[in-house]
Amino acid sequence: MTLQADTQQQQYFYGTGRRKSAIAKVRLFPDDGTAIIVNDKPMEEYFNWLPWQSTIREAFAVSGTTGRFRVQAEVKGGGVNAQAEAIRHGIARALVVSDPNLKPSLRRAGFVTRDARVKESKKYGLKRARRAPQYTKR
Repeated sequence: MTLQADTQQQQYFYGTGRRKSAIAKVRLFPDDGTAIIVNDKPMEEYFNWLPWQSTIREAFAVSGTTGRFRVQAEVKGGGVNAQAEAIRHGIARALVVSDPNLKPSLRRAGFVTRDARVKESKKYGLKRARRAPQYTKR
């Protein structure tokens, strides 16, 4: 007697996105659905401001793949805007894995390159990275 497992693994394309201190693990499932799930919640619930939602969808709009993939993302760290941009970066990387011909258009839009700008570290003797304490004469 042979046991056959019905655990049929669905194929997906993976991409890791980063922005500031936010890290997003993105999976693209080839599907007809346009569902975007972020941390087990619908995107509209997790990112309730329209500009954040449009930031996430930008990679699909530029590459012309709107509605062809179902997105499942896990994101942590950073602020809400950095998380949205990290998901966009992860989606762009996963799209390049799914179809390497999309890379030039995504690179022109600046979605493939990681935005390396992070907060500068604080220096001793200063209030922030560069802000010196106020001078007092007396």
